[in-house]
Amino acid sequence: MGSETIDNNLDKGLIKEIKKRRTFAIISHPDAGKTTLTEKLLLFGGAIQQAGAVKSRKITRAATSDFLSIEQERGISVSSSVMKFNYKDYEINLLDTPGHKDFSEDTYRVLTAVDCAIMIIDNAKGVEPQTRKLMEVCRMRNTPIITFINKLDREGMEPLDIFEDIEDKLQIECVPLTWPIGMGKRFKGVYDLEKKELGIFSPGYDPKNDDGILIQDLADKRLDELISESQAELLREDVDLILGAAEPFDMDLYLNGTQTPVFFGSAINNFGVREMLDAFVKIAPPPGLRPTATRDVNPAEKNFSGFTFKIQANMDPEHRDRIAFFRICSGKFTKGMKVRHHRIGKDIKISNATIFLAQERSNVDQAYPGDIIGIHNHGTIKIGDTFTTKEPLKFLGIPNFAPEHFRRVLLKDPMKAKALTKGLMQLAEEGTIQVFKPLTGNLHILGAVGVLQFDVTMARLKAEYTVNAGYESIDLSVARWVTCEDEQIFKEFTKRNQSSLAKDAEGRLTFLTTSEYQLGFTMEEWPKIEFHKTREHNL
Repeated sequence: MGSETIDNNLDKGLIKEIKKRRTFAIISHPDAGKTTLTEKLLLFGGAIQQAGAVKSRKITRAATSDFLSIEQERGISVSSSVMKFNYKDYEINLLDTPGHKDFSEDTYRVLTAVDCAIMIIDNAKGVEPQTRKLMEVCRMRNTPIITFINKLDREGMEPLDIFEDIEDKLQIECVPLTWPIGMGKRFKGVYDLEKKELGIFSPGYDPKNDDGILIQDLADKRLDELISESQAELLREDVDLILGAAEPFDMDLYLNGTQTPVFFGSAINNFGVREMLDAFVKIAPPPGLRPTATRDVNPAEKNFSGFTFKIQANMDPEHRDRIAFFRICSGKFTKGMKVRHHRIGKDIKISNATIFLAQERSNVDQAYPGDIIGIHNHGTIKIGDTFTTKEPLKFLGIPNFAPEHFRRVLLKDPMKAKALTKGLMQLAEEGTIQVFKPLTGNLHILGAVGVLQFDVTMARLKAEYTVNAGYESIDLSVARWVTCEDEQIFKEFTKRNQSSLAKDAEGRLTFLTTSEYQLGFTMEEWPKIEFHKTREHNL
């Protein structure tokens, strides 16, 4: 379809709503403060009244964005939550992602549904391994990145040293938009380089009672009294140096992922968060063009379209529900509308779509491009499914990765065999685990990108499906999806390699073997067979 035709299909009324939307994810290494920052953004947006962070050793609240009991026990996020809140006339969709490397697949899928990301760096630790991996994913999509240097209330690296660390390890240019005054016990606040304002730090600062002392001129003598003469002088020197020597913030470089604006603060103390949020709503991009197999989709097109990037079962254990998370890409969603579910070739009516606010949820009557809605799912919706009101589209870039770790399932009660199969199939649909059924034998083989996924699978089988199961090691380390254009050769390959072949949860033939060497040997023997390390969901 030509661009001229698409322009005629644009809805000017939608453009206003699109400009108000900001859809982003928070990425970080575990323990950098991602869940804390998530909650503080909700707090500043007025979406929650009480953060769920640890207030003292005696009082602990479960973090509002961590749904699963295993997350609360281990203190990590293993599933991605979706939260919506308003801030200064902007509609913000925040997608929380697992920081733990073992759940990088889920994080990747979430990053396909956002328009930008906030990267948190621990002030004391700098760039950590998982941050590098997540940055690689963002770079594949040229995702714009805003950086928040966290934990300034603790001792850490000097600001220029942390910039050097980020630029060296992540190959992205840093441009400060705020600047810290000291750190640890000497932390006195952050200076907003754009507004030329200084907020004085007080532990436990409450955004609802915003009486932070503001200095609007660095020459103001009150500054010396508030933070000490030596710190005031150092701040003046730092600011002069930054304004004279640092590269200016360039919107184009930021939007194509080569420059990152940097903010400093202490999320646990709510400090520096407002400055970042104020800048975020101005510079984060609204929903833009989305690639499909046939063309790019403009969000302002009249015809509705969207795709599923995540499925979560049992967010509410009492209701045994399964929710498909759905990114709207174009057009307007209205309650009760009919859409075409292209993979199964059927029209479905969406009557009970949901929006999420931490653990609260409410029915939604209308939603716009950039919004994330939840659709109740009875097993017919899968990750990567596309829905439109009209045109058969297939949104791209939602991959499945070949697993790197494998285990054999051990069922402790043979009477639960059916429940085990059902549970594993549903968890596979969510992307929690990959499940393979060998062509020979009755075993279930689990595949995962990270080993923690096995523990999560066993915990959820027990909690949600009352299946008591364990796992044991198996002599496998490589999986590849196999295809072949020549049907006869494929038949022969399947016959000769039956003991090494399995079907995944979607029925795709997969070659499982013990080593990369063995894989190479098989590939040489069968040059017409294609061995795939990744595959697009539902293509």
